[in-house]
Amino acid sequence: MPRRSRDRIELLQGTLDLLVLQTLQWGPQHGYAITRALRAHSNEALQVDTGSLYPALDRLERRGWVRSAWKLSDSKQRTKVYRLTAAGREQLVSERSHWEQLSAAILGILNRSEG
Repeated sequence: MPRRSRDRIELLQGTLDLLVLQTLQWGPQHGYAITRALRAHSNEALQVDTGSLYPALDRLERRGWVRSAWKLSDSKQRTKVYRLTAAGREQLVSERSHWEQLSAAILGILNRSEG
């Protein structure tokens, strides 16, 4: 198995939503910019493909957590730009809290010594 595939980190179900919301907290972005940001800020460990990203963006938009609008890019191409809504900011706070609780619980198990 190629090293790149072997080292790839699989995201837990629901984690992608949290990561997309967090990325959009930094400002409106198009899909490719979101994948670049996730890759860059994870030291290349998180590689989200379009087959996962765009369904997640559609789901987040249906829930009212993000909004999209078509814009012209610097290269004069139409691109869909996503931004976080007020409801999305609230959801981000909730999901971050849940993630922090889950992380602490997992670390509690991993760091427990025998006996």
